Amino acid sequence: MMNKIFRIIISTLLLSYVLPVEADNRVSYAGLVNTMIGTKGAGWASGYTYPGATYPFGMVQFTRSYFCPHLGFGINQLSGAGCDHMGNFPMLPLAGELTVSPGNLKGLRLEVSQEKGIAGYYQACVNKDTQVELSVTERTGMARLVFSGSENKNTVIIAGGVAGTPLEVASVVITGKNTCEGYAEGGSFCGISTPYKVYFVAEFNKSCIESGIWKEGDIYKGQTFSEGKNSGVFFTFAGTDSLLLYKIGISYVSVANARENLKAENNEWDFDKIKMAAIDKWNFYLGKIEADSDNDDRLTQFYTHLYHALIHPNICSDVNGDYMGADNKIYRARNKQYTSFSNWDTYRGQTQLLAMLAPDVCSDVVASHYDFAMQGGGGWPRWVMANIETGVMQGDPTTLVVANAYAFGARNYDPRTLLSVMKRGAEKPDTRSQNEYTRPGLKQYLEKGYYDASIHLEYTSADFAIAQFALHACNNEPTSWHYMKRADFWRNLYNPETGWLQSRNPDGSWKPLNKDFRESTYKNYFWMVPYNYKGLIDIIGGKQEAEKRLDEMFVRLDASYNDPWYAAGNEPSFGIPWVYNWVGKPWKTQGIIRRVLNEQYFSTDNGLPGNDDLGSMGAWYVFACLGIYPEIPAVGGFSIHSPIFKSVTLHLENADVVIEGGSEKNEYVQSLHWNGREYDSTWIDWNTFSKGGVLKFKLGSRPNEVWGTKIAPPSFQ
Repeated sequence: MMNKIFRIIISTLLLSYVLPVEADNRVSYAGLVNTMIGTKGAGWASGYTYPGATYPFGMVQFTRSYFCPHLGFGINQLSGAGCDHMGNFPMLPLAGELTVSPGNLKGLRLEVSQEKGIAGYYQACVNKDTQVELSVTERTGMARLVFSGSENKNTVIIAGGVAGTPLEVASVVITGKNTCEGYAEGGSFCGISTPYKVYFVAEFNKSCIESGIWKEGDIYKGQTFSEGKNSGVFFTFAGTDSLLLYKIGISYVSVANARENLKAENNEWDFDKIKMAAIDKWNFYLGKIEADSDNDDRLTQFYTHLYHALIHPNICSDVNGDYMGADNKIYRARNKQYTSFSNWDTYRGQTQLLAMLAPDVCSDVVASHYDFAMQGGGGWPRWVMANIETGVMQGDPTTLVVANAYAFGARNYDPRTLLSVMKRGAEKPDTRSQNEYTRPGLKQYLEKGYYDASIHLEYTSADFAIAQFALHACNNEPTSWHYMKRADFWRNLYNPETGWLQSRNPDGSWKPLNKDFRESTYKNYFWMVPYNYKGLIDIIGGKQEAEKRLDEMFVRLDASYNDPWYAAGNEPSFGIPWVYNWVGKPWKTQGIIRRVLNEQYFSTDNGLPGNDDLGSMGAWYVFACLGIYPEIPAVGGFSIHSPIFKSVTLHLENADVVIEGGSEKNEYVQSLHWNGREYDSTWIDWNTFSKGGVLKFKLGSRPNEVWGTKIAPPSFQ
């Protein structure tokens, strides 16, 4: 009976922490976030998001893992990455004395329930008898633990040799009655070794009555040093006082730096202060878009997706500026150094959103890529975790990330040095980032003008990005002309006999139609020429044929990798709905986007149609709700559809943009005005948009088949 009363009181108390309105009646955008969205799912159609606490672009993600909820609450995790990873130094509170070795933690049969989370704060119940609250600073995590009081002893374990993937190298040492420290290597990601080193220092606000270590199946009370696989330390506390505070600082450089990070950012024992600071920081970033809607569920989804889009990339430099370079040497950052680059995913929208809302952060992200390239062998990486280039995915996406950042206003760096890295990776086949080639197959691509289909199409987009960056960032017309010609290599994949873009053998003969399309199909990848839709449409006979192919694709929205329909949950399909704007049927773009929003996204734990992929899906949702989408990589501007909010204000770097007239019910554009003047185009460029103004829509329930058809959106040939 007492335990039941305890849980009711604590649950009621904790619920008060997640209200979406602050004391002075300002909207708490952090409170509108529901971190449980996307934390469950089946197979590839899963969000892979985590529910715990993090800071905007912070080093720490204090959370249970999507993949291994039984492991307790780890200190690093990526949002939406589709393979097991990270989850270092999991902390787990257990009522009672530790009598059985935790081993790999699976045997503890951990039950986490009553989970709730907003931006910067998380709460849950462990094994029905321990309340857990988590919050963070940029580089530290903090927990408030409340035990039920039914046991006269309570235990907290901290694992070193257990994480989201198997670890062999780890050690933790108990340094006092309430302190420990250590390090571990990083395990793997998608079967690829990620041997980064991460260090920690942890403290409790009370002294323990007993401590010890475990290794595999054995407990060693009183010992202070643990190492190796399935190992860690434990602290046992008197159970008469049930409230316990725990904090942990991390560094990817050293234990000393982890200690300095903890001291600088979290030197007190005030959980509420840490929590409110995290929420305030999230309100600052989330408040850069102020949406007005009567649909509370839509607002929850919108701000949750905006939150996901602003979690990554992550700071990897310490408070003193130190960070671990791609060559495993310690460097001192000029500004803040960043990592967590899922660039094949994020170049399609998340980078542009980041550049719009936080150009200072995005500029530092670009500079961090340059540093990684210089330290790692001279070429761009594709997919970076900590200081490790995993080589995951394909193409040359970092070129697109950098060009997107510049196109949307993030420009605090020397573009000429970046152009040199772009050109090196595009011209020299042996260019690498650590052990991974920047452009695999480049020799054949240069000599024959073609390579495996989906990689080839990613390369042509990257070549187009180099052309745009060379022209607009560096005023280098000869380089721009050269790469514009290269961008036209997409035509080398066109097979007039089949009417599709198709992979070729080295001798020029055609491969089977469905060969060499990564995570998608030839019908989806056909549209992967976003910079030259006119040329693509013309080559198949014109707009009528293009419209027919699009109509056939959008029969379904939930395609998996090998299905011929639209895949709302995967990046190669993200931009396809806007192609209707290029075939003279913008009303179909408007209808499709609304279908995707209403049929594929929900405010539930399994409410995403695919992996969040470090904010990629979150950014897609944000743009879809706003009525604008950055369709052409490396080009500043938006393809226009219909917004869903009656009013939304974007606080850009130098001006505000107000988008008015959106609707949940009406989805078709009847007319549009920009700063009071009629606007009859489905494209608005960044230079116009970023100066500020009012984009005012008039929507209706029936298509206006004339609006937006008189002025063709841009296409580059």
